[in-house]
This record gives sequence, C-alpha cells and structure tokens, in this order.
Amino acid sequence: MSTGTMKAVVRRGPRLLVADVPDAVPGAGQVVARTLACGICGSDLHAVHHLEHSIEMGRRSGAADTLDPAQDLVMGHEFCAEVLDHGPGTDKRLKAGTRVVSTPFAFSELGPELIGFSTRYRGAFAERLVLTEALLLPVPNGLASEAAALTEPLAVGTHAVAVGAPGERSVAMVIGCGPIGLAVIVALKRRGIGPIIAADFSPARRARAEQLGADIVVDPAETSPHAAWSGFDVPATLAEMGLAQMAGRSLRDAVIFECVGVPGMLQSLLENAPPGAHVVVVGACAEDDRILPVLAINKQLRFSFVFAYTPDEFAETLQALGEGEIDPSIFLSGQVGLNETAAAFERLGNPGNDVKIVVEPWR
Repeated sequence: MSTGTMKAVVRRGPRLLVADVPDAVPGAGQVVARTLACGICGSDLHAVHHLEHSIEMGRRSGAADTLDPAQDLVMGHEFCAEVLDHGPGTDKRLKAGTRVVSTPFAFSELGPELIGFSTRYRGAFAERLVLTEALLLPVPNGLASEAAALTEPLAVGTHAVAVGAPGERSVAMVIGCGPIGLAVIVALKRRGIGPIIAADFSPARRARAEQLGADIVVDPAETSPHAAWSGFDVPATLAEMGLAQMAGRSLRDAVIFECVGVPGMLQSLLENAPPGAHVVVVGACAEDDRILPVLAINKQLRFSFVFAYTPDEFAETLQALGEGEIDPSIFLSGQVGLNETAAAFERLGNPGNDVKIVVEPWR
C-alpha cells in the first residue's frame, strides 16, 4: 500500500488548484481505485464559492458534520474507477483491474459520508480514491468509462420520476434542461410516459431535450410551457376543470419536474400549474424563497422534494446505460485533465453548449 502522495484538484478557499495530497489508503472493507472519469456536478460548482453556506444547509437539515471548510477539499462524486488493491477484511470479489462505479458514500462512526463532500473521504478529482467494497458495481458490457460516470447524475432523474409516479394517462413537464432535467426526460422515456413538455432558455439544451424524446420543446422567453396543457386534455385552470367535469370529459393528470432551483420557480408553478398537478422539486434552491400557499390549496397541488436515489435506482440506471437504452453522447460535452479542471469549472459557470464535462485525472 502506498504511503506517498498523489495529484488532485483541491478547493482551497474559493479557488481550485492542483496539489499533492496524501495517497489513497484503504481501510477495512475498502478498496483503492484509480479514477478513470468523474463528472463535474452543479453542486461542485456551487461549493467552490459557497461551501460554508452548503455546510450550514447540511447542519440545518440534520446531517452529520463531516466537512471542515478550512481544510483542502477534493470534490468529485460522479465517477468511474479501476480497482487497484484491496484493504483488510475485503472478500476481493472484484479483482484488480475491474472497472467499477459506486454510489458515492463511505462509512464512519458518524454514519454515511458523501465522497467528495467530506474532508476524510476525498472525491474523484484525484488520481486515486478509497471506495467501499460492498457498494461497488462492475461496469457492464464494455461501457466507456466516461459514459459509466453518468450513472450518478442519471440516477437522480430515475429517482425523481419514481417519486413523481406518472401513469399511462399522465402528461409530464420538465422545467430546465440541464443535466438533471435531461436525466428526468431519459427516465420518463424509459417508463413510456408521454407527451413530455420541456422548457429551457438555452437553444443547445432544448436541442438535447428534443434528441432525448421530448415531444414539445419550448423557449419560455417566447412561449409559456403551460400553454400546452389544454391541448392534452389537462384542464389548465379551475374554471376549465369545472366545465370539463360538467361535460363528463375524460381528463389527464399533470406531473411537473422543477429542475432549475432558483428563487421564484415554486411561486411560478403555484401560479401556472394546472389543478391537481404533482410538482416534483429536483432543482436545489439554496436561498430563501417566498410562496403564496393558498394558491396551492385552491388548486390542490401536491409537492414532492427529492434528493439523490436509492441503491436499486443507481443499479437500474447503470444497467440501462450498459444495455444501450440511454445515449450518453447527448450528455457528454468535454473531457479534461486535472490541470484543465479549474477552467472547466469556469466554463460551466456559463454553460452555453455544455452539459457534462468529465475530468480524467490520467490525462
């Protein structure tokens, strides 16, 4: 086992730099793995400049305190890696050289710690990392490493749609077509749900939503996505619902996925969602927001707030990628080495045509 150092991208204060950090050494039940690919997540972008705020939100939510913002932080939780060696107490079921993915958790006396948001369990923007053997899933069917690294963000979409629980009569709307919104579209299509209405200000992201199978793609600067409801037998207002019920019309239900996470989005949906809609909040708004609850009461709206995924949903998403049910090329928009990671973070601050940039530390 190495006791030397390795290269990693560290967050030191509000900036990123490449530095030497202590090498990855596995403990009981753990393996050390070489990072092959790791996607940059929106939560990584937020943490560079707002890590202390993120820690405070975790504390207020009741999460364990596993992160010291004064220490260097190695982020990266959307990874594919190659097993190098096994720590004590492992069964070595996956031999050295096996490519794997894993839910990004490690376990300590404090409970689960999120790899990449812990100062004890470094993330995958590093040459090597420590992983829990019991959580490892082998990459299936020769799936490319950069595609396998999409399992984590795509699993977020799998979970959001599972919570939304749309049925065969549901009309789905996806607000925001960044990586998570696109992941929701993928999960909806895999369940055979349609029609799907997708909205985003970015032409590039609208184009990707269309490639993934969205039926109506809207630029909200020009057209309200909510204008489409009535055409799909979803009453857009209480008055319209009353008339439809009096006429005995067969109606459909609406499931809306909010994938933006900025102040004002929830109130906008309270104003514009059709009566009886189920709103699944996937976008992580980390600021105070204001809503008028009586609108939701009048319309009998239902809100669900979702986080991450279950282990089964993660495994299901990996299998779908391995079986070719998901086209990873629609998500992948760049691959960089450690020295280019800080610039990639800047680039994703104004994403333009980018969706998912993958860091490959071996480059």
